[in-house]
Formats: sequence, structure tokens, C-alpha cells
Amino acid sequence: MADLADLWDRNATFWSGAAPGWVRHADRQDDWGRPLGAVAMERLRPRPGERILDVGCGCGGTTAELAAAVGPTGEAVGLDLSAEMLAAAVARFPNGRHPRLRFVVADLDTLDVVPGAPFDAVHSRMALMLLADPVTGCRTLRRALRPGGRLAATVFGDGSTTPWLIAAVLGAAPHVGALPPLPVGDEPGPFALADPARARRVLAEAGFDDIAVDSHDVTLTAPDDPDTVADWLIEVGPAGAVYRAAGPSRQAAARAGVAALLARFREPGAGYRLPAGLLLLTGRAPA
Repeated sequence: MADLADLWDRNATFWSGAAPGWVRHADRQDDWGRPLGAVAMERLRPRPGERILDVGCGCGGTTAELAAAVGPTGEAVGLDLSAEMLAAAVARFPNGRHPRLRFVVADLDTLDVVPGAPFDAVHSRMALMLLADPVTGCRTLRRALRPGGRLAATVFGDGSTTPWLIAAVLGAAPHVGALPPLPVGDEPGPFALADPARARRVLAEAGFDDIAVDSHDVTLTAPDDPDTVADWLIEVGPAGAVYRAAGPSRQAAARAGVAALLARFREPGAGYRLPAGLLLLTGRAPA
């Protein structure tokens, strides 16, 4: 496994290259990708007047949802390391229309104190698995909570339960050139916290109480548009940056390759049903 400094640099480089795809597909991520975080949102049950931190907020859709839930007396703060994604979040949810919503550019891996702490709750959709040092990052989140404050986060479970994620890489790779280094072992990536025992251990070492790690099977639905669905999954995945750098003919070949591998999840005329196995991580800061 690479050392932490190398992993921090690798994360920063990857997300700098990935950001344009996430910005381009922000509405689709909010809509088609919503099931990836819905169980955490439901478990968190944000209440009017609460202050909630949204970790790895991307282009701001989940943060806006949290802001709507806490109402005019509460506040939702989105935190992400990508300045480009947060610029898109500000443009999508301007302060004039969303006064109780704000965004902070910061890398949780290197952040000691979260601006605006303490919070009543922390929410995260598919971000904690991307930390180079999840124990240290989660410890920072625990310190950012008021005593008794709660955490609810989702991460991917075992890779075999999310076959379309791998298909989006395998279908595109032969057509777009060399991909960035893929994660090995516990390195930050989609399945870094897929082992429930490791996920539980991370939260325990970070100092959380009342820890639970629960499995959930969800399904993402997308319209019957193979080209657009393939484009979306390529752009928000590991092949996104090299895909955007490829010429139109190679991009078209990559989309066709991904669409072929996704065919088993497609019902012509009805659309796509993409299964995903998640882990829901919950805990509380000591009272």
C-alpha cells in the first residue's frame, strides 16, 4: 500500500480529473444515484433547526436536500475537496434562494478542525470509502459533532453486488487508453470499506459509540437510453478523465463497450435497473 502522502496526492489528482464529469452529470447523480444515499438520509432523520455536515457533497444535491429538511432555523454545510464541484454546487443552489445552505472546500484527510463545528449530525453518501486514512478522517468527524451527535453514511459493499460499476470500467478501458492506478487492498476506492468488520473497526477507533453496520440492497433506475447511461457511468468513474481526453470515435466505442456489458440490466422500452449492495454506517459521538 502506498504511503499517506502519496495517497493524498493521488486522491487530489484523481478528483481534479474526475470533477468535470461529475459537474456535467450532477442532475443525473442526484436523480439516478439517489438510492445510494437514501438509507443514510432516512436513518439520519434530520430535524428542523439542526445543523448538519454533509461530507463528500460533490455538486451539492444531498446538501440541498438536508437544508430543506432542517428548514429556515437550521443549516446544512457541504464539504468536499473539489473546488470545481463546489463551484457547481454554489451555482446550482445559490445563497439567495438557499440561505441556510453553504459549502466548504476542504480535504477531510488533512483537515484537523471542520469549519462551523459543532454539528448535530454528519451525513455522507459514498465518500468515507475514499479517504486515504479513514480512521483519522472519521475521528475528525466525531470531533465535529456535539456530544451525542449522530453519523449516518453509506459505502459500497462487496464488489460482486455492484457489477455495473466494474462493467463501466471494463467496457471503456480498451478504447480510451491507460487508466489511472486502481486501488489495491485498503487503498481509497469504491470497496475500501466493503468489509463490515473493517468498517466497524474504523468507527470504533475513531471514537464513535452505538456503532452499527447494516447491509442494504438497493436498485438504481435509469431511462432506456444506452448511450446516455454509458456516458454517465464512464464519466463519474475511474475512466472519466481519459474518456474525455479521447477523440469522438474512441468515446463512441467506449460507450458501446459499456452498453454491451450493461445489456443484462436493461429492459428495452422500460430502462435500466442497476443493483447495488451498500453498507449503512451509523454511530454517535460520546455524550
